[in-house]
Amino acid sequence: MELVGVITKVLDKVTGQKKDGSGEWVKQSFVIDTGETYNNIICFELFGDEKVENFNKYNKVDDAVVVEFNINCNEWQGKYFTSLGAWRVRTQQIAAPIQTAFSDEVLYTDDLTF
Repeated sequence: MELVGVITKVLDKVTGQKKDGSGEWVKQSFVIDTGETYNNIICFELFGDEKVENFNKYNKVDDAVVVEFNINCNEWQGKYFTSLGAWRVRTQQIAAPIQTAFSDEVLYTDDLTF
């Protein structure tokens, strides 16, 4: 899935120990505003050192971005937890205003042919 919006907040990194004890994991969440009237604020998670590092390297608050993500759901003791796992965040290219070679001046003449 894919959403376009503006980054409004980047939350702190969260780390923990892997189940097998082989090292640490890291995740980071960020919030975008899609500009829609309703349900416009959406929080995504990035999981893994490389994704978190690249996100912080290339993105900041107020950047317009395209977020590609999956919807994840996990069950634990009869409760279900849903998250939006971002797997790619890229800068949204905003088109520049079109410049024309025409003048803003309007010419009026009285020599109409009809």
